[in-house]
Amino acid sequence: METTTFSIPNISCGHCVKSITNELDEIEGVKSVVGDPQNKSITVAWESPVTLDQIKATLEEINYPATA
Repeated sequence: METTTFSIPNISCGHCVKSITNELDEIEGVKSVVGDPQNKSITVAWESPVTLDQIKATLEEINYPATA
């Protein structure tokens, strides 16, 4: 399992984190999503079959693009 922390400048509140969590939780292979609105970041634990590129693409699709 891999863990990646993404910087997401669009996060402004807990609702943003909940929206991201709901979307990413639907992807097969995503094990956990923890968001921090104060630091504008989310940490995702994931494994195959999902890829890092798929997670980034999903974030972009839901208007929360990752900058790192």
